Amino acid sequence: MKARYVGESFGVDSLTNGKIYEILGDEHGMYRVIDDSGEDYLYSKDNPAPLDGSSKGGRWEIIGE
Repeated sequence: MKARYVGESFGVDSLTNGKIYEILGDEHGMYRVIDDSGEDYLYSKDNPAPLDGSSKGGRWEIIGE
């Protein structure tokens, strides 16, 4: 599945506003996403944001299966 991240960009290797990401799966209410680092990490389905609170995060717009 693919989704666009909409929100404040954070981290050099995390999520960028308006960029489309590949979602590999849904695990315990989180999406496993290949982020800007090229690696897969878990991000909240409701409010993807950094764990350290340095950004308010954003939301996902699902754009395709």
